[in-house]
Amino acid sequence: MAIFEGAGVALITPMNEDFSVNYDKLEEILEEQIAGGTDCIISCGTTGEASTLTIEEHLEVIKRTVEIVNKRIPVIAGTGSNSTETAVEFSKEAQEYGADGVLVVSPYYNKATQKGLIQHFETIANAIDIPVILYNIPGRTGVNIEPETIAYLVNNVSNIVGVKEASGNFTNAIKTLRLCSDIDMYSGNDDQVVPLMSIGAKGVISVLSNVAPRQTHDMCRAALDGDFVKARKMQIEALDVIENLFTEVNPIPVKAAMNLQGKNVGPLRLPLTQMEKAHEDALAKAMKEYGIL
Repeated sequence: MAIFEGAGVALITPMNEDFSVNYDKLEEILEEQIAGGTDCIISCGTTGEASTLTIEEHLEVIKRTVEIVNKRIPVIAGTGSNSTETAVEFSKEAQEYGADGVLVVSPYYNKATQKGLIQHFETIANAIDIPVILYNIPGRTGVNIEPETIAYLVNNVSNIVGVKEASGNFTNAIKTLRLCSDIDMYSGNDDQVVPLMSIGAKGVISVLSNVAPRQTHDMCRAALDGDFVKARKMQIEALDVIENLFTEVNPIPVKAAMNLQGKNVGPLRLPLTQMEKAHEDALAKAMKEYGIL
């Protein structure tokens, strides 16, 4: 059984004005996500600024998220690193805190071979008992997890169960599904949710859900119910907002969008900077037209 089906939110990490983590705000936005119909929380991924959290902060955000959600919906912890040893330690801690699974990005900067990727993911998965979802995002990491590599891992490591597919390569996605038909695939791109679900993906790990949880959930629900006419319409209606959420590198725009909504999630840590005014104005216009501002 999949950890979740539908819309999982790649949750931002709220900050105070002094750039410390705002744990009170974290609880507030988690409650809003659950009330909005989100099917799963993904903590400390790219959108959560995991790369600039300290080790202590990273683990504390995961721990508090698990405690606040309290099994109402699944929590998946982002535990990836370009150091296998670090990823193992993060994953073991996440399991101890009660996370329902871990999301493990392919090692960035190292640009490991496919053989290295297999050993990296096997080592992490063998250190824990909870499910592992691979995260394939070559635009961020510099390396693609090839369909044959994903298939080998899913077919040979019992707790490697899925992939967040953010390569944008539909041919590879189809090939992955052909090689391991029981894989839990999730779209990693908000503009490709319905297309990927039409070929067998279980849902999305979404940036859009931070600002439009109900709409993202309903779009996925329609696809899961086989109503692709409705799902397609909702995907198209969301396109302008989605495009404006990526005019600058994620999560710059989504934090700006949440602040525009009055959620006061604070600033970003360097090297991420405040959104350019022209981009923010365009984002606000798209949000108004979509009905979320």
